[in-house]
Amino acid sequence: MSGLLIKFFIPKNATEGERHARCGILSGVVGIILNILLVSGKLTLGIVTGSVAMIADAVNNLSDAASSAVTLAGFKLASQKPDKEHPFGHGRIEYVTGLIVSVLIIFMAFELGYSSVEKIISPEKTQFSYVALGILIAAILIKLWLFYFNRRLAKIINSSSLKATATDSLYDVLATSVVLASLIAGQYTDFPIDGVAGLIVALFILKAGIDAVKSTQAPLLGRPMNRELAKQVDNLALEHENILGVHDLVYHDYGPGRAIVSFHIEVPSDMTLVDAHSLADHIEREIKEKFNIDAVIHADPVIKDEMTEKMKNLAEKAAKSLDPRVEIHDLQYTEDDGLKIIYFDMILPFDLKLSADVAKSKVIEFIRREDDTVIAQINVDYPFIES
Repeated sequence: MSGLLIKFFIPKNATEGERHARCGILSGVVGIILNILLVSGKLTLGIVTGSVAMIADAVNNLSDAASSAVTLAGFKLASQKPDKEHPFGHGRIEYVTGLIVSVLIIFMAFELGYSSVEKIISPEKTQFSYVALGILIAAILIKLWLFYFNRRLAKIINSSSLKATATDSLYDVLATSVVLASLIAGQYTDFPIDGVAGLIVALFILKAGIDAVKSTQAPLLGRPMNRELAKQVDNLALEHENILGVHDLVYHDYGPGRAIVSFHIEVPSDMTLVDAHSLADHIEREIKEKFNIDAVIHADPVIKDEMTEKMKNLAEKAAKSLDPRVEIHDLQYTEDDGLKIIYFDMILPFDLKLSADVAKSKVIEFIRREDDTVIAQINVDYPFIES
């Protein structure tokens, strides 16, 4: 079924942008239809049987339908072309809609938790129904299918939003299973199992909402570059002759299918500006072709004389005295009135138990102890690649 839907709605000759939009729209439409059907059945039977757990599960599906509607709108808006006000496109709308859905899910969880606690305090006997039993079993099967369907769509376009939707369907399977168990067990005990089951469902919903917030807020706030992608970009650049090193990779996420990466390449100092520029342009084109990412490259000249190498070794030794993970780059050496002056960038791990100022002072003191004629001027920075 999922294969037929994907084959029908997402043609093989579709562009990446079209494929992304179609996957999101297909997920939204299918989610709205199926969840509305589940809401209708569960809510009706929940009212008839007096089961707060089933009503909670119906409201959970209602939030899923609303989530699908927001997802549908988000993908539709995100597929718009760049314009004067938004030159980088509208892709981040997908992340914004995901965050809205996440907050909605959390709100529903608290509401259902409150109702379930009331049912525990003032329990009421629920009525058993084979129709309710059949609807719950059907709901579990539908949600399992939605999990695999959305996960498949998420893999096609590498969408964190659809991954969150798929995960939410899996939580729904667990939540509905709890309701199913309470419906059966409630016939054999006076324990307020219906209220307890409703509370468990609310906790499932709450966890799904919190997880969804985490997955959608990261790209909005600015996330580090994926380590594997960074390694591939590094390797692509280093394959070229005259590239001595790569550093300062920064990933700018403007939404699915729209990203920019910037970094520095180290080239021999005797390389002409024209040659360095041509090389950087060539690497930028390769990155665009291979990863569909726009690249901005800055060329740093590397001087290979004896004194510069000596100063570089001294600076690296001083930096590593703080922590073996500390790195330096962009070292420049000059002399002024008999003083040796070095400038360099120092990259500190985020979990280093030293402030930037303290780390800088310690490295400067180390260098002075080794050679009191050297003046170090250091720019402290932090990595932009995930650890």
